[in-house]
Amino acid sequence: MQFGEGDMDATDKPIGYWLKHLHNLIEAQFDRTLADFEVNRRQWQVLNSLSRGPLSRPAAEAALAPFWRSGPGADRGPAELTAILAGPTGLMTRGWVREASETGVLTLTEHGTASHAAAAERVRNLRGALLNGLSPEQYAQTVRTLAVMAANLEAALGEHPPA
Repeated sequence: MQFGEGDMDATDKPIGYWLKHLHNLIEAQFDRTLADFEVNRRQWQVLNSLSRGPLSRPAAEAALAPFWRSGPGADRGPAELTAILAGPTGLMTRGWVREASETGVLTLTEHGTASHAAAAERVRNLRGALLNGLSPEQYAQTVRTLAVMAANLEAALGEHPPA
């Protein structure tokens, strides 16, 4: 979105508005981008995590936990991971992921690796569209700024946990 003369200044809205708006747009674009793969953003996150190497269920839950929190202390990770893996359209149900029965380690199958590679190209294009018009330095500064804001609130919550 470009802001020109006569347009509302982006800073007229608080950061929470822009974070939620961007999050919703990313979700919608992931749905559209990966629709013909029948992969949603959470399934993509599992595929992408496993593309880096096998993970135990607890390691996968820990790696993906930030994406599954919906409020302070909320953690749907184990149940959500089970649904993503073994649900009706789950990654194991489709034969993209296998779980070793003796160790519980999750790995991509050959079909899962090929599906991830095809979807990864589209996700790279999506990220390119998202970052269009930003320099690498602007992106890095934005991420650093958000990380500082998050750390500030984490510290504040540590001092005064929610009731």
